[in-house]
Amino acid sequence: METTLVRPQNKVISLLDSLEIGEIRNTLGKIAQFQSIIQKTLKRGHDYGEIGGVTKPTLLKPGAEKILMLMGLTSEYDIIEKIEDYDKGVFAYTIKCILRKNGQKITEGVGSCNSKEDKYRWRWVKEEELSIGLDTSTLKAKTNNYGITKYKIENDDICSQANTILKMAKKRAQIDATLTVASLSEIFTQDIEDMTQLQERENIENMKADEVVNIQVKFGKHKGKTLGHIMSEAPDYIEWLAKNAKDASMRKACSMVLSSKNSKPDNNVPNEASKDDIPTVNDSDLPF
Repeated sequence: METTLVRPQNKVISLLDSLEIGEIRNTLGKIAQFQSIIQKTLKRGHDYGEIGGVTKPTLLKPGAEKILMLMGLTSEYDIIEKIEDYDKGVFAYTIKCILRKNGQKITEGVGSCNSKEDKYRWRWVKEEELSIGLDTSTLKAKTNNYGITKYKIENDDICSQANTILKMAKKRAQIDATLTVASLSEIFTQDIEDMTQLQERENIENMKADEVVNIQVKFGKHKGKTLGHIMSEAPDYIEWLAKNAKDASMRKACSMVLSSKNSKPDNNVPNEASKDDIPTVNDSDLPF
């Protein structure tokens, strides 16, 4: 008995022959229209975030929930894999998010999170929060835009983060499913969402009035100048940044500079310092 081999190319041609081109064109048109509606409806900084060096904005949980609501979809979750070792402080979850409409399964997404990820395994603390006698030279350190130095130590209370880790896995699964069902992968990503939110929150929490005036900008005609100097030369621009900068920490910094204008007029222009001593803000932190 002779066996007939079907080449992969012939299978593709057969598949194309079975398609209705008119229906495909209509479907692609609807996808484009839906993507346009999403881009016009979602709010930057709330539903999605942006970061310099990444071509696509990041879809956030509020944005994913809006998209699912627009499509009339509901989410349900299954735990595919779970590790909960309270003695060793190891927690890991892999979650499947199933999207349904009127009880019918539409698609699914997968997300995972574990306690070995840097944001859970380690904590960044100020020197006064370190254990007495701990040698800071043995620790990894970082100084933020406001001159605050923190040191990296292992999280000794990881068990309290178990529920947070589980929720993060669920959120990643939901966003994965949303990007798939709405054909939005070419518009949004989710890879940098956690890092962006964590850095933004840290910047905002650590701001002090006497530090923000020393932030150095790196764009346009004010490139190389601090917010304090810009405030003395072009206060209207500081007011504009306080309202329109895409980065929440920059908006807050400018608002703090404005607020201190009347109470501390002499502090608007900081003492001269070498450029190496002045913290900088990357172009990605600004609205351009």
